[in-house]
Amino acid sequence: MSEERPVYLRLRDNIAAMILEGRVGDGDPLPSVRSLAAEFGANPLTVAKAYQSFQDEGLVLVRRGVGMFVAPSATERLRKAGRDDFLNHRWPEIAAQIRRLGLSAEELLERMPA
Repeated sequence: MSEERPVYLRLRDNIAAMILEGRVGDGDPLPSVRSLAAEFGANPLTVAKAYQSFQDEGLVLVRRGVGMFVAPSATERLRKAGRDDFLNHRWPEIAAQIRRLGLSAEELLERMPA
C-alpha cells in the first residue's frame, strides 16, 4: 500500500480487504467508525470518509441507530472491480517486468505464496 495515497484511500483498501478476505461478509456489521479509527490509528473523520465512499457506491448500508453493514453482493462487486483494476492497470507492467527478467510461469508458480 503506497504511503503517497491519501489516508482515506488506504483505509478503504483495508476495509475492502476485510470484506474480500471474509472477515466480514455480505450483510455483516462493519466495525464502528471509532473502533476502526482506533485500530488503524486514524482520525475518525477520515474513517467516516472511507465508509462514505463505500456507501456512495452502494457497498455499505447504514441502518440508523444500528450501524453500517456490508451490502448484499458487495463482496462480488469488490472482487470484480479489483480484478478489473489489476488486469487493466497493474498487470501490464508486471507482465512486462516478467518478460524483461525472462521469468517462466513455472518459476512464478513455485514462488507463489499459499
